[in-house]
Amino acid sequence: MTGSGQLLFPSPRSDKRAISDNTLNAALRRMGFKQDEMTAHGFRAMAATLLNECGKWHPDVIEQQLGHIEGNDVRRAYVRGEHWSERVQMMQYWSDRPR
Repeated sequence: MTGSGQLLFPSPRSDKRAISDNTLNAALRRMGFKQDEMTAHGFRAMAATLLNECGKWHPDVIEQQLGHIEGNDVRRAYVRGEHWSERVQMMQYWSDRPR
C-alpha cells in the first residue's frame, strides 16, 4: 500500500513526514465543505460517535482503535490490552456499513 515508503500519506515535501491535518482540511474546503461542516479530525469524532452509539463495541476497543491514550494514570498502568480481534471485527463492521 505504501509503495517503497513507510507512510501511507507522506508529505509532498518529505517522505519521512506524513501529510498534515491542514492538507486534509484544505482538500475538504476544495470539495465544498465549510469549516463548520467537516474537518479532518471530524472523521475521527464521527467514527467514535457512530461506533459508540451502535452499542456493539466496548468503549475501550473504540478508544484503542482511535489511538487515544487513557487519561487515568492508574488505569493506563494496568489496562494494557490491545483488543486486536475485536478491533478487526469492528473495522470490518465499519467497512460493511451501508452509507
